[in-house]
Order: sequence, then structure tokens, then C-alpha cells
Amino acid sequence: MKNAHRKFLSAATLAGITLLAGCGNANTITFWNPLTGDDGAYMDALVAEYNETDPEFPVESVITADMYTKIYTVMNSGKDIPDLTLIHADRVPQFADLDMLEPVEGLMTTNTDLKADNYLEVAWNAGNYEGTQYTVPLDIHGNAMYYNTDLLDKYDANTFLDDDVVTIEEILSLDGKLDEGQYAINNALIEWVALANVVNVGGDISDEAGNPTINTDAMKTVVEQLKSVADAGLMSPYGEDGYAMFQSGDVLFSTDGTWTSTAHGSVEGLNFGVTNIYSVTPDKFTNRSSAHLFSLLNNEDRTDEKEQGVADFLSWMRENSIDWAGAGQIVASKEVFESEEYQQYPQSFFTSSDVEKEASYIFEYKYYSYVESALATVLSDMIYGNITIDEGLDQAQKTVEDLIAENAS
Repeated sequence: MKNAHRKFLSAATLAGITLLAGCGNANTITFWNPLTGDDGAYMDALVAEYNETDPEFPVESVITADMYTKIYTVMNSGKDIPDLTLIHADRVPQFADLDMLEPVEGLMTTNTDLKADNYLEVAWNAGNYEGTQYTVPLDIHGNAMYYNTDLLDKYDANTFLDDDVVTIEEILSLDGKLDEGQYAINNALIEWVALANVVNVGGDISDEAGNPTINTDAMKTVVEQLKSVADAGLMSPYGEDGYAMFQSGDVLFSTDGTWTSTAHGSVEGLNFGVTNIYSVTPDKFTNRSSAHLFSLLNNEDRTDEKEQGVADFLSWMRENSIDWAGAGQIVASKEVFESEEYQQYPQSFFTSSDVEKEASYIFEYKYYSYVESALATVLSDMIYGNITIDEGLDQAQKTVEDLIAENAS
């Protein structure tokens, strides 16, 4: 695989990037991103490869753990604004409403390959807010469900995968059949599982007026269904690391992320595959997702020539981002995800059909991050019976309403 030798940068490459960062060259594209994990090494390698093409505007990759805080700081001061940023989908409505983003129509005009037809639809649309395109996508990354093939064989559960929709009913059918210390499902990213299933039952996290809708019948139905799995002793125990339990071979299904395929693949003896997040209904499945999106912060100092350099970099990334798949991401470029080489990656499952592409769901609610955080705070306690569902949903609803009010003030 091409990406094998690019996973980590050589000392020489790092020295080159350090020199680039220190020179303060006006012809350098300063690129901020929040990729603090292994994905940051993949991105740095891609940037280094691009710079080896000797572009007029080389790119300086700056990985920043508190990137969003720093963005607000530089936008308030008007100084040291980066030329290019990689932001998450849920930031687009917030940044656009604050007039922090420059539309990308200019980039699309100068480099005509930067257009919707060349990208995964859900990823492209994630950057469109109130009819204006603010971003060019890099990827989709979201909830995925891994399964232990050995345990599926052991418990004669392979038929669960026949229609690509594992249901709560099928999981509950394992009640009383599992060995002590083994579980049907873990609780990894359980808030994402709940949010996906709210969509499955026809609910949402906000109404047409923009008010949060957490304490609803739809959410209560979902939590009740998740609780039924925990009550049956089929979910990994409260407070224990269900992700690690899957890697140790004691969990059939793990609901973590597309990016963790690389970690699972490094575990010796772990035989696994990937499918959709389990559903409370057999009629629909949804994989809660987000996206990494290239964006331009409003910056009067960025010249037209430098914007052309940004467009050239994004065009290159569209054609050459196969190595980004090594980070476990669903690459947004159609040229990449439709390539034969991409099919070797587990996450290619999520672009294998139109149905799978449509199952990746990105919430467009401006205050999505508040909803996810508030739900995560109470969800496990509701599922494991530490608080009632009514209490938990009421608390989460109030938390989000208070955060919105605080933001408005």
C-alpha cells in the first residue's frame, strides 16, 4: 500500500516543515487543522508530498488542539488569520452566521474541478448553508459498527448481517446464549447511536424554529430500546471500556468510529468486519456522521494569488487523497472512493451503494454540539438505570436551552 511509508514523517521532512513554519514567507499557505491524533501524521505527509511538487504557494500544516478557540481569537483581533482551515461540519452554521467564512465560489471558478459532482454528496452539502457554499470537503467520518467474526460464528449470529441492518430485536435474541463475560454490544459512542436512531424513528434534535428537541417521545423511545439491551445484560457494563472489550474479543459488536479500523486492524488475532449502526427498527438505518471541510476564514490580507494557490492545493488533494483513507476516513473525493485501490479499506463499505451513501447523516443544527454534549452527560445513566429516562431527558433539554441562551447573550 502506498500509504505505508507515509504514516509518519521522516526527520528530514519534519525539519523542512519546521523551516517552512519559521520563515514567515508571504507565499506560504498557512493551514490550520485540529488533527491531533494519528490522522495528523497522515495529513502532514500529504502536505509534504504536495510541497514536493514545487508549488508556487507551498503549504504549512499547523496542527492545533484548541484550534477553534484560536480561530475566535484571531478573528476578533484581525491578526494572524490562517489562509486555510479544516473545520468540522457542525461549525459551518455558527461561523457563517458570525460572518467568519468566505464562500468558496471563487475557488470553484478558478479550478472548475472543485464542484459538487466530484465529491460525495453528503460531504459537499455539509458545507452549504442557506444556499451558499462555504467549504470543499475532505472526508466523512462517523459512527460505524464493527463485528467480531469469530463470535458471530460461535453464537450462530451471521444472519444478523444478511440485510445490513442489525436490529435491537436481533441483539435481544442473544439473551441467555452468551458465555459469562461476553456481551452482544458495547457502549462506545453511545450518544451517536442514540442520535442516529432518533432519525430512524422519524425524530429530530430541533424544530423548524431552531429550538432544541431532546425531551421528546422519539428520543424516549430510543433510550428505552437501548435500556432494554442493558437490562438484559447484553451491553458492556457501566463504567467499563467497551471499546477495549471488543478488542480483547469479548464483544460481538462495537459502535465506534470509521477511523478506528486502523486500531482494530493492529490487534493480533482480532477478526472483524464492519457494518451499519444497529437500529431500533428494521425499516431504516442511519450512521451519524460528521465531515472535515476545507474553509477560508474571512481575511482581507489573503491575496487573490494566494487563493489560487489554495485552490491548486485542494485540487491536488481531490486527486491524491487515497492516503487519507489510511487514517480510516471516508474520503469525499469521488475519484478516490470510486477507485479500485480504495476498496481495500474497510470504510469503503459506506460508499458501496447509494443506500449506504445516504445512510451517512450529518445534523445541520446550529447547536448540534450542545445537544451531543448534553445527551452524552446523561445517556449512560439513563440506559443503566442510574436515573430515570424522564429525568435525564429533562436535564439534557434544559442544559441545551441554557447554553443557547448564554450564547445569545
